[in-house]
Amino acid sequence: MNPQEADVSTISPELPAMFDGMKLAAVATVLYIIVRCLNLKSPTAPPDLTYQDTPLNRFLLKSCPQLTKEYIPPLLWGKSGHLQTALYGKLGRVNSPHPSGVRKYLPMQDGATATFDLFEPQGDHRTGDDITMVICPGIGNHSEKHYIRTFVDYAQKDGYRCAVLNHLGALPNIELTSPRMFTYGCTWEFAAMVGYIKRTYPQTQLMVVGFSLGGNIVCKFLGENSMNQERVLCCVSVCQGYSALRAQETFLQWDQFRRFYNFLMADNMKKIILSHRHSLFGGNPVKMVDLDLGPLYTATSLMQIDDNIMRKFHGHSSLKEYYEKESCVHYIHNVNVPLLLVNSADDPLVHESLLTIPRTLAAKKPNVIFSLTLHGGHLGFFEGAVLFPQPLTWMDKVIVGYANAMCQWEKQKPPCQSGHLNNSVVSSNLPRESLAV
Repeated sequence: MNPQEADVSTISPELPAMFDGMKLAAVATVLYIIVRCLNLKSPTAPPDLTYQDTPLNRFLLKSCPQLTKEYIPPLLWGKSGHLQTALYGKLGRVNSPHPSGVRKYLPMQDGATATFDLFEPQGDHRTGDDITMVICPGIGNHSEKHYIRTFVDYAQKDGYRCAVLNHLGALPNIELTSPRMFTYGCTWEFAAMVGYIKRTYPQTQLMVVGFSLGGNIVCKFLGENSMNQERVLCCVSVCQGYSALRAQETFLQWDQFRRFYNFLMADNMKKIILSHRHSLFGGNPVKMVDLDLGPLYTATSLMQIDDNIMRKFHGHSSLKEYYEKESCVHYIHNVNVPLLLVNSADDPLVHESLLTIPRTLAAKKPNVIFSLTLHGGHLGFFEGAVLFPQPLTWMDKVIVGYANAMCQWEKQKPPCQSGHLNNSVVSSNLPRESLAV
């Protein structure tokens, strides 16, 4: 054997070992990244609750166990707020049903035409009462979205009539009849829908439900005028941000990829606006003036679109004024009906600094419960064992469970319902036994 062959024979056994070590290191790195990105080490827990210790709140928390039990998302991906949000955005819901409804058209004073879909209950309500859920979807959403269809079908089966607002301009097959579309906090169309329900069903009581942007609209609507709260049993708001002005700066940050989500949402808004370009910007006797569409085509954020287009629908002089006047933070303290505010700590769209608004409100007002889950993303809240989520989400169950509890309270009001006994503020997860009435 020559020296070269000897060297090869002594080095060759070490090479596979070295490559095996590199493979193991690569696998370990990938697994570490997966564990970090999927947040697999994060614990599961019941929602963190802030509320005043009143008879009503104790009854609601006892009667709606989803608010006090551990929320368990799908094991492999459910602890990632990004994946929960992405799955909601792409899929909406799993095995989405197709509830049958009737579309209603309501002419507005300014020439616009509001539309909503009306779904009758699929049986009697457990209390025997006539209850209607008036529902406001998220930004650019409508009654045909999968998450709305899933929730409506679930509520119908529990005996609720459902009225779902279609945001002005959101339905691709419905033309605008005036040079205006939905905005962040315009309550006109929602008010028209609620008015129709009250006139058509004089015996019905209302449950108000808002998702994301819809949560801002319904809370603003209720707080704008005390008359808007008549015949309203309660309100549930899920995943809203409460103040567009405060959210503005956080939406430009790359933390939690909010800047990227901002870009995606702006791109969707551009598509909706441009699909109605003829109604909004031309071919109408009344047209928006002083409008340059150039910034719309180049916009990469919602703020740019709001400043160049959306604020002008209602004549706001600046973006700051638009955000100030359309945010529910200035109205929500006027809401006196029972109010459930739900957010997720890993929602990539709602910065944690915005959550001081509902937390402070719940600490000050006895009619408010603020529920903050560890996981759920933005309007995700999927449940499931390991990989595949269930058709119904934690969010669906909480809203209907809370509504059922409110109906039961109204039906069986205890003698102390008007008093606020022991109104201490609670801001933690209470043991189940401490929630007894």
